[in-house]
Amino acid sequence: MCTAKCSKCIAFSLYPFVFISILCNIVLFFPAGSVKYAQEGHITEEVKYMGGLLGGGIMVLISSIYIHFTGENGCCGNHFGMFLSIAFAAVGVAGALYSFTVAMVGLNSGPLCYAEDKWTTPFKHSNTSYLADASLWKNCVEPKNVVQFNVGLFLTLMATSCLQALLCAVQMINGLAGCLFGACNKNKQNEVPLSS
Repeated sequence: MCTAKCSKCIAFSLYPFVFISILCNIVLFFPAGSVKYAQEGHITEEVKYMGGLLGGGIMVLISSIYIHFTGENGCCGNHFGMFLSIAFAAVGVAGALYSFTVAMVGLNSGPLCYAEDKWTTPFKHSNTSYLADASLWKNCVEPKNVVQFNVGLFLTLMATSCLQALLCAVQMINGLAGCLFGACNKNKQNEVPLSS
């Protein structure tokens, strides 16, 4: 597969992951499907860092748009365009890593919830991993099912950001090949037919 076509394929693969990252981050602001907790400021701290929105969302979207352009005829599908795609793919990797790190810290710390008559993060400094012991989850009285809510969305963000980082890393290698050997993005109309 030529490097320009590979760039287009990578960009089209990144778009759904960008959408998933943004969606997960937005949904995290509304535990139990209610705006009440966001209005009162009772949101898990790591959600406010917006790893899925800024990192896995905007940063990877910028990268994927440019990577998409490297696959177009007469646009960025040349040696210099492919060289720039390496830098844009690196931005995508950085965004995915930011999203992954925020999600991992959020998963490790656990959710902010109403437990023991106060709003707290009851699992943050616990000696036992709340992920391994589901019986601890009932300690969070409010929002309802907030532990499952946060775990599911943070795990989704982690998986999505891993795939984003992998695709952007592949584009860095693809961009290097395109920079060295050309994007091989030519119109079939310009090809000279072989005489028999």
